[in-house]
Amino acid sequence: MMRKTITRKTFLESFLYYIECVGNKIPHPMMIFVFLSIATIVLSGVLASIGFSDIHPVTGKTVLVNNLLTVKGLLRIITNVVKNFVTLPAVGMVLTCMLGVGVCDRSGLFAVSLKHVAERTKGSDIKIIAVFIFCCVMADCTGGTGFVVMPPLGALIFQSLGRNPIAGMLCAYGTTTGAFASNLLVTSMDVINVSFTETAAKMVDPSIVLSPAINYYYSAVSTIILLIVSLYLTVKVVEPRLGKYTGEGIGRTIEEVTDNDRKALKYACVGAIVYLLAVGIGTVPFNGILRDPITHSPLVGKAPLMQSLPLLISLLFFIPGCIFGIASNRFKGVKDVANALGDSMADMGPYIALMFIAAQFLNYFSWTNIGIILAIKGAHILQASGLPIMVLMVLFITMSATINLLIGSDSTKWAILSPIFVPMFMFLGYHPALTQMAYRIGDAITNPLCPTFAYFAMLLALVQKYDKKAGLGTLMANMFPFTLAFYIFMIVQLLVWVAFNWPLGPGGPIHM
Repeated sequence: MMRKTITRKTFLESFLYYIECVGNKIPHPMMIFVFLSIATIVLSGVLASIGFSDIHPVTGKTVLVNNLLTVKGLLRIITNVVKNFVTLPAVGMVLTCMLGVGVCDRSGLFAVSLKHVAERTKGSDIKIIAVFIFCCVMADCTGGTGFVVMPPLGALIFQSLGRNPIAGMLCAYGTTTGAFASNLLVTSMDVINVSFTETAAKMVDPSIVLSPAINYYYSAVSTIILLIVSLYLTVKVVEPRLGKYTGEGIGRTIEEVTDNDRKALKYACVGAIVYLLAVGIGTVPFNGILRDPITHSPLVGKAPLMQSLPLLISLLFFIPGCIFGIASNRFKGVKDVANALGDSMADMGPYIALMFIAAQFLNYFSWTNIGIILAIKGAHILQASGLPIMVLMVLFITMSATINLLIGSDSTKWAILSPIFVPMFMFLGYHPALTQMAYRIGDAITNPLCPTFAYFAMLLALVQKYDKKAGLGTLMANMFPFTLAFYIFMIVQLLVWVAFNWPLGPGGPIHM
């Protein structure tokens, strides 16, 4: 036996099979936006005809539905297609970040760095596992690369320690996917999320400017909390449940990083340090060029540091990636770097196509005023309910977590939810940073057991290399503890933040 036998309940298997079937029947995200666009146009005509409206609580003016089923509306639709796409903040921000991340990935820097950390870690098993889990949490800064690299690396690390490699694989996947809202760095996902949040917030306050770092304080603290939680779950829950592994490979060592790779890593680190020092020179001095010229703060939304953050994030990956690639001979010259940039954009093709359709929907929804009216009416209902904000946040997180089980794309869900919930909570007096953080928690915590998540099938294939009998129920049963624990601890942390009115990040207060 490669692992001890686990009794699977028929009800659980039936339930998981039902979730899988439902998830597989969900249309492609692009078609979701097509349907939403059509529905918005039709609905605008219906609601305009019945006089659907409300009073804007800020301006005191009546907000009416703009009918897109008129000649004027249809002309607005067909003449603004290109403008809708090119002015969508998410497109430029994400593509800029992914240029740097893509080069760093194709240079081999991500994979070699993770192997190097695992190889150099000395001490007890718990210390090695803790360092590995920290790398898993931080791996979200690499985008999808972390989901691909960390599970097989976890299996190798656990094997080298004489432990169950499946436990290492599940630990890596559960932590990397479940910690999607936690990091010590401002990641590309921060940029993606805030682009939709800012667009939705401008429906209420057209002058508002949000920084990608508005959730940074919460995310940084939760990094440490989730590290401890994941370490406990892996050692005390998941690994004992799997039992002792008796297959091949126990005790083998991880493939060593070559001397040339180590030298290239040093050069890459030096390059990153020099770059960060240059950014620091423009940020730390009181009159630094990256500070806001009026307030002299580097963290307000209008500060050059915050406005240039997508480029700075991209360069943080691009510079060491190029240095490593050239020093390790993976890049032979400028042509290889250019090819890596091109490949990065080629990988973003599906995202660009999706955003083209999403941009149309977002603008239609904004033009009609349906979102703002629903937000006003929703705020009235929430105010009348008398429910405290803490209860509302828990309900919103739970709703987001449930939706995430059926729709795996983060940007798809937030593009749909943000135009409604960001204005709604703004009308209740709460800053968009709080709404975004609550959504991100819900979007992250059910990733480990989400059957529609893009990397879940990959995990099943990897696990079956070690256990032919492993199936969907095996993964779900062992991923559920991560989801449940992350749900509890991240909600408790957010409630503490709200109770003490701590800012969630620079320019991200709890209240407006």
